[in-house]
Amino acid sequence: MKRLAVVTSHPIQYNAPWFKLLANEEGIQLKVFYTWEQSAGGNTFDPGFGKKITWDIPLLEGYEFSFTKNVSDNPGTHHFKGIITPFLNAEIEQWKPDALLIIGWSFDSHLHCLRHFHKKVPVIFRGDSTLLDEKPGWRRIIRRISLRWVFSYIDHALYVGTNNKQYFLKHGLKESQLEFAPHAIDNERFSNGADVFEEEALKWRRELGLGTDEVVVLFAGKFEPKKNPFFILQLADRLKDHNITFLLIGNGPLEASLKESAKDNARVRFMDFQNQGRMPLVYRLGDVFILPSTGPGETWGLAINEASACSRPVMVSNKVGCAIDLVHQDKNGIIFSSDDIERCVEFLTRLVHDKDRIKHMGSYSRQIIYQYSFYHLIEGVKKIIQKL
Repeated sequence: MKRLAVVTSHPIQYNAPWFKLLANEEGIQLKVFYTWEQSAGGNTFDPGFGKKITWDIPLLEGYEFSFTKNVSDNPGTHHFKGIITPFLNAEIEQWKPDALLIIGWSFDSHLHCLRHFHKKVPVIFRGDSTLLDEKPGWRRIIRRISLRWVFSYIDHALYVGTNNKQYFLKHGLKESQLEFAPHAIDNERFSNGADVFEEEALKWRRELGLGTDEVVVLFAGKFEPKKNPFFILQLADRLKDHNITFLLIGNGPLEASLKESAKDNARVRFMDFQNQGRMPLVYRLGDVFILPSTGPGETWGLAINEASACSRPVMVSNKVGCAIDLVHQDKNGIIFSSDDIERCVEFLTRLVHDKDRIKHMGSYSRQIIYQYSFYHLIEGVKKIIQKL
């Protein structure tokens, strides 16, 4: 039995399911050490959405966990000093793990933790950073040196996709230290019962006044600068004479200005944030999903996993970390330069006149996402543990 301690900031809807599955794996005893205690009770203010969020799926069931006291004066994951947990290392040592998995290093306590346990127990790291936002200059050189220093304290890394793997290799890790453990969602929750979801979504579309004859382009996420939602309004202006509606679902700091800019375009609709339990329906409100992010910091884009599991074609900018892996050009969607509106206009114009293509592309999306599952994620973790 291998005892695996996991260090991560707070419970999130994308990690809790695979923690539960990993805890049930034979030969592994898991404990998660959370370092941002304020998230434990439910209501958490999310600055991206601009509101308090209480997720409607269980985040703390099925695995052992503890919350370590965070003494930061300004707690949170938005800055390095937002997580300061002076008792973390002692609590982990008391549990006596055989290996340590740290998710994210860019917090005070996480960095101290990986340095403290270096050469004491094998240190495994999971992050999703990429090279997509790098700019030439002296800052890049300093960052490269700093990251090589950070990663010198880890023994193995789990990479989530192609761009993330290139990032690790660029910063000094060797191929033999890396194992594929993809960013994944609960594919079954989004795809099982697809016929029922499609029927319910069709009813919801009718209630919203969205006809079956029109193509609905969906965005669901935070209305924030890095997501580039104004690109969608520009696209809507270019295509307002076509039978295409753009549905933007979410909240965030750009919400008021987006609604003001779109007030004269009847082809643009808005809807408030929808919780996780509703998302298998939400994605099916759209015929096509778009993520036009410019970054910086769009390291993956799990919305593309979710839309793909719902059999939707995807339009993804080249600044989104997952694009190279989850989009097969013109087979299940397109990858476009984040400022290339012409490419998007051309793609959607073709889809309006070829509805069968939407269905075929959506099926292809679903095939791709089967290779990005919790099973593949857990297999990656297990492969590293078996090496220890």
